[in-house]
Amino acid sequence: MSKPTKQPMKHVPQRTCVGCHVVLPKRSLMRIVRTAEGVRLDPSGKVNGRGAYLHNVRSCWEQALKGQLAAALKTELSDQDRLVLKEAMSALPPENTHAG
Repeated sequence: MSKPTKQPMKHVPQRTCVGCHVVLPKRSLMRIVRTAEGVRLDPSGKVNGRGAYLHNVRSCWEQALKGQLAAALKTELSDQDRLVLKEAMSALPPENTHAG
């Protein structure tokens, strides 16, 4: 009788939420990217530029906007950048429902 072959485990990229510092699979977080045109959301996770990751929870975004997001993106957030991010944040649930 032959031994069952072990399937190699698929690598799941991990990222850290800038707001709460919880490490989760990359796909469960929203990527924010710094581009030449400014900061924007990157739902595909493939836009060129320096990226940072956040939970889809308002509390994480509020925490990140206090300074950690700008540091992670290595840039100063312009008024326009903040407006784009706050607009996206307003559609998020307010409660921090993840473990961490």
